[in-house]
Amino acid sequence: MGSLALATTLSVIVLLASLVSVEAGLSVAILELLGGVFAGNVFGLESQSWLNFIAAFASVVLTFLAGAEVDVDQLRQEWRPSVAIGLASFTAPFVAGMAVAYWLLDWSGKASAIAGIALSTTSLAVVYAVLVETGLNRARLGKLLMSATFVTDFGTAVALSAIFIHPNGWFALFLVGSLALILGLPRLAPPFFRRYGDRVIEPEIKLVFVAFFLLMYMGQLSGGHAVLPAFVLGLVMSRHYQSHRREQERLRVVAFAFLTPFFFVKSGLAVSLSAVWASLGALGLLAAAKMIPKLAAIYPLARRTMRGGPGEAVFGTLLMSTGLTFGTISSLYGLNAGIIDKTQFSLLLTVVVGSAVVPTFIAQRWFTPYHALTRADPEHVAGGPAAIPGTTPPSEHGNQG
Repeated sequence: MGSLALATTLSVIVLLASLVSVEAGLSVAILELLGGVFAGNVFGLESQSWLNFIAAFASVVLTFLAGAEVDVDQLRQEWRPSVAIGLASFTAPFVAGMAVAYWLLDWSGKASAIAGIALSTTSLAVVYAVLVETGLNRARLGKLLMSATFVTDFGTAVALSAIFIHPNGWFALFLVGSLALILGLPRLAPPFFRRYGDRVIEPEIKLVFVAFFLLMYMGQLSGGHAVLPAFVLGLVMSRHYQSHRREQERLRVVAFAFLTPFFFVKSGLAVSLSAVWASLGALGLLAAAKMIPKLAAIYPLARRTMRGGPGEAVFGTLLMSTGLTFGTISSLYGLNAGIIDKTQFSLLLTVVVGSAVVPTFIAQRWFTPYHALTRADPEHVAGGPAAIPGTTPPSEHGNQG
């Protein structure tokens, strides 16, 4: 299939995913992934170089947006429980995932590391979506969960960068350039946005995109990876975006209208359903390696730090057990780098998508902490929790669970 024909086909899939997302109240990211799975397995569509490039850029943008969602002040205030829960959430499934993949599934050392990283993640997008739609983003519980999720995903980004970088003579440039962007962009952004913002041509978005491309280019030259500096760059820009929400919303619109749909569809194209069906035992082991350590490590800490009773702790534990964006990014990195094959990628992505849906459904259906909702926003309780997990008000962040 030619490039234009593939782009047209995928754009139809993306549009249909958006329509179903609105009508059914399901996360559009999951539907885009499933659309890619359908197109790849039923019609035999395969990715092309232009799609690989867009997906790579989209992964950096998604990483930046995830970092930009963190409330730095809340993280500073709640750093002890945030770090404790976040590290437990990362470490337990990371170790278990590596062990299961290496010792029980006979994967290579590097492939096992990719498995551990992909299974260690907590989906900031899913957690944020649930908290916004329930109103818990304004409560202490919600802010604590967001901070802990940041710690988990930071651990994932560090692991992906540290384990798989192959530094060369350009690596010093990558470190210095990344540090310069992380320190310089938050200082440059306010005067730049005051002078050039609020224009149809969107110079402020172009400035951020230049930073992303610089990180990617320096990473390519040096054998590094842009995920970690992009995540930190989003974090240091979060305070700016808290006071300039319209700028953040415009960046989301560009990302969610064009970039991230192709990232998720491209990921779905690489999934082989026949391989998953032939490896159901391996699928069950990997799912257990993610969920059991997550639940066992997080719940005792949640009981001590989430003070609204066991229901609040269960709700928080289930949300911290979700995975989507970073799990997909890690798995796709392993596939593109030749570290894992298509079967291994298919198994990991199936577990990641399942972890985005099942724990969220259980948490919202049976464990929504109404007392915390009352403390956060009494009016929100009247409507109760959202009927379907993954639903996100479009005005908030594009239903991008």
